[in-house]
Amino acid sequence: MDEGKKIIKEERRFRRARKKVKLKRIKFIPLRFLVAMFIMFIEFLIIIGSVVTLTIFVPYFYIAVVLTQFVCAMLIVNSKDNPDYKAPWIFFVLFVPIIGFMSYILFYSRDLTRGQAKRIRVANKSIVKVDDNHDLSDLKNFDSNAYEQAILLSKLSSTHIYKNTSIKYFESGELYEDLESAKKFIFMEYFIIENGIFWNSVLDILEDKVREGVEVRIIYDDIGCMKKLPSRYYKTLTKRRIKTIPFSKLRGQANNRFNNRSHRKMTIIDGKIAYTGGINIADEYINAVERFGHWKDCGIRLEGEAIKEMTRLFIIDYNLNAKTKIDDTKKYFEEYSVENSGFCAPFGDGPNPMFPRRVAKTLILDMINKAQKTICITTPYLIIDTELEQSLENAALRGVDVKIITPHVPDKKFIFLMTRSYYPKLIEAGVKIFEYTPGFIHAKNYLIDDSYALIGTINMDYRSLVHHFENGVYICHHDVLKNIKADFDQTLKESIEIKESDTKTNLFLRFIWSLINIFAPLM
Repeated sequence: MDEGKKIIKEERRFRRARKKVKLKRIKFIPLRFLVAMFIMFIEFLIIIGSVVTLTIFVPYFYIAVVLTQFVCAMLIVNSKDNPDYKAPWIFFVLFVPIIGFMSYILFYSRDLTRGQAKRIRVANKSIVKVDDNHDLSDLKNFDSNAYEQAILLSKLSSTHIYKNTSIKYFESGELYEDLESAKKFIFMEYFIIENGIFWNSVLDILEDKVREGVEVRIIYDDIGCMKKLPSRYYKTLTKRRIKTIPFSKLRGQANNRFNNRSHRKMTIIDGKIAYTGGINIADEYINAVERFGHWKDCGIRLEGEAIKEMTRLFIIDYNLNAKTKIDDTKKYFEEYSVENSGFCAPFGDGPNPMFPRRVAKTLILDMINKAQKTICITTPYLIIDTELEQSLENAALRGVDVKIITPHVPDKKFIFLMTRSYYPKLIEAGVKIFEYTPGFIHAKNYLIDDSYALIGTINMDYRSLVHHFENGVYICHHDVLKNIKADFDQTLKESIEIKESDTKTNLFLRFIWSLINIFAPLM
């Protein structure tokens, strides 16, 4: 399409979308969520109240409570969880009577329920098996380091490494032209979809495609969209023949299920083209509205063989949450390739047993530990455990040029305070930290030695690395890497470096930072 005609077409689409945006956006929490949270709170109070009552009126029951506290503490100590996660829980269980160990019983586990695990097994069986990892041998002969990381990813998340996939890097939402080209199906999964110019522009296209006979399915996170969409918006879209489900719908159970959210961001078109990255479907992501200064983000467009991995992730997530499953999956996995000599591996991450080990964290650690020259990271949040912190420090101490860009304008002030609490030790070790001054940087990029990258939805915080369902793309020796590096260098020019003197602060703030570091794993 001629560039001028393309610009005119997008301007017309945005004008139509603006007319549909209500002047009063959703700024309140819909009643359904308030009721669910109230029920959860009441359930928790009833459970705690019952135990307290038994302690008061049943002889020797207090001894049983104390023993339960110590048993819970022993279970935490002997668990395989990260020590940083164990410490606040042990403190909570031992020093907060009754509420501590009851909270442990209800909320400590981050695993999926048995029912969820069963649905995932069934979904996996229904999905056509991807061919063997035939591109691994090519990678082994080309780069042993990348080969080892591809093997690691394959074992952690059952993914594959692919050639024959083109990748384009971009900085804002640009779905439209590919959505309009869809012939068979469109799958979309997002943490946030918000009524506005961006979403209404997309929705116009989706409704047109449905009328043409294209199958359209959408997953949005129920809590992520809590203040962004009407309470039962999935029913509105379903009436328009767009098959829509909320991910992990909040129902009011006093358990840890609500904590595992889908932070994934994927659009898949005909099994040939896919989009992912940090960009949600909301107006600030395309700077159509300004909330925290200029919103800096990124995304990638993939075309070729690797799309089948993202299609597989979407189908599993859909079947995990939908009453009516996707059964006939073969039609979504046609062979399609675009000649390219670079390598990439889309992958997912999430709770056990879907992913028994921490996929993203393990990969990031491996990439940092093997870095020889440069580490370039952009992340909106920097809330990391001791293992990641020491890996970054060790890389800097051994002479690797480590640069991290975080926001200068926060979206959440408390989280911003937590991020800054990690600056002093990192800077002391030689890590260079920069803050993006025009506004908020939401991009989640990891670029190592200009040869290896991880682009996706994964922040450097406990939410992404422990609780959330996430997705990313590991890229090595691909021509897109030069674009990722150029964008990082340009962002660096618009950022200020935080010096060691900037981290000097008063005793009170250092005390707050200490508390934050203790309880950050629970955030």
